[in-house]
Amino acid sequence: MAHRTVSWTRIDRAGLDARTKIPAGMLGARALIQLGARTRPLVIAGQYDRAAIMAAACKAATGIQERCGVSRAEAMSSALKATWQVAKAAHRAAAH
Repeated sequence: MAHRTVSWTRIDRAGLDARTKIPAGMLGARALIQLGARTRPLVIAGQYDRAAIMAAACKAATGIQERCGVSRAEAMSSALKATWQVAKAAHRAAAH
């Protein structure tokens, strides 16, 4: 019978690699978008203002790209995720 050894280092690293990672600039983008949403709301009369959401995401993507040094596509992805999170929170808040 073969004897197997357990490498706890490998197991630990595999566990760390399996965790979901927060995209670069996501937390900073959320704060920036929340500040910008005061001047141009992302939700108007219970409806998402998609033009405002896209404008806020484009503005945040530029900041993410400068701060984190990532590609435009990755920055835009993080910015859109953050913008939709803020918009959905605003939508839920307006509903109550």
